[in-house]
Amino acid sequence: MAPPMIQGATFVGNQACVDCHSNVTRVFPSSPHARLHLEGAPRGEATGCESCHGPGSLHVQAGGGRGKFIVNPGREPEACFACHIHVHAQFRLPHHHPVLEDRMNCVQCHDPHGADIFKASHRTAFEARAATGFARLNETCAQCHREQARLVIYEHEALREGCTICHQPHGSIADKMLVQRDNNLCLKCHAQVHAVGGDIFIGDVPHTAFLSRGSCWSAGCHTAVHGSNIDRRLRH
Repeated sequence: MAPPMIQGATFVGNQACVDCHSNVTRVFPSSPHARLHLEGAPRGEATGCESCHGPGSLHVQAGGGRGKFIVNPGREPEACFACHIHVHAQFRLPHHHPVLEDRMNCVQCHDPHGADIFKASHRTAFEARAATGFARLNETCAQCHREQARLVIYEHEALREGCTICHQPHGSIADKMLVQRDNNLCLKCHAQVHAVGGDIFIGDVPHTAFLSRGSCWSAGCHTAVHGSNIDRRLRH
């Protein structure tokens, strides 16, 4: 894919960005984006910074400044979609994060400059590297979904696997961006067993009657799907 183009601008290379953006260029070499080289581009050009921000000569001549002769993918997700085509498609599904509606942007959840794509802005660089990947993912979601991420006495163990074990982060055909819309979502982890006599057991509890009432959370059984302070079976 071609980099974003800016009328009259030419490529100046990553080194020209260092003076003003030292906080970014210090960590950028560890990012997968730093190794980006667009097919057909001259070596040393259209790589790294200018692959996503466009040629920077006019921006440098203007002395920098937000939005001056430069593309900001944080405000213009088209620069991200040029490579992440499948994500663009997911944002067009019925239930999605409102990026195309300009109510969110990619960098609220992703760090395009660091080694870790998931945002954890309150951590130090060392803490971010030391934490597990799933923990960082959950913290990214918790920036907005604080109620679902609160500490509880009885946790839903699925959260240890990360929010995306149940939710599609960009978009889904299912409500609440679930990866599946019915009991099959829960049965990915909670295997059902057909006992002699026809009863269906999940764990050591017969569920035949419960399963006829609806999904595990909508039937009035496990309504506290993210965790509960009062019931180990995840009820409010």
